[in-house]
Amino acid sequence: MDLLGMAGQRPCLPMVVCCSSRDELDAVCSNVSNLSSYISISSLYSDLPEADRARILDDFRQAIVRWNRLGREKLDSESEKEEDRKSHLIVVTDACLPLLGSSEAPVSARILINYELPTKKETYMRRMATCLSSDGLVINMVVGGEVVILKSLEESSGMVIAEMPIHIFEMM
Repeated sequence: MDLLGMAGQRPCLPMVVCCSSRDELDAVCSNVSNLSSYISISSLYSDLPEADRARILDDFRQAIVRWNRLGREKLDSESEKEEDRKSHLIVVTDACLPLLGSSEAPVSARILINYELPTKKETYMRRMATCLSSDGLVINMVVGGEVVILKSLEESSGMVIAEMPIHIFEMM
């Protein structure tokens, strides 16, 4: 939560947190709700009506446009509503990731946080392919025995997964 609190204070930052189950999604959303003064929080889960899913994804894509504009020009606090300056967070279960084979486009977040590390390389790669922008950053939350899984994912995917620096803003 501290990490989301720090990252979420960046105006318009589009972030995705991936969870394996609905219980994890609910726990993350509950804990993040106290950051709602500067982070807009949405969740995608299996029994969400399709219209709500489409609205959430559209709102997120609009946040990405604002983030991309922020790189080229400063946000004018007078012309931007406070709600538009909030960072945008989607918490999603693996079952509800955008489907690349369908007409649904990837969400292209700047930051992807794997709240729980998937054990299968395919799930890990799908999270990155459907949630992360080409210049995005992946943060893996790893506890004790998951270091072995992380190293296995690193070897099987051919990626180098570096340890997170103390000053995360150096990476953003």
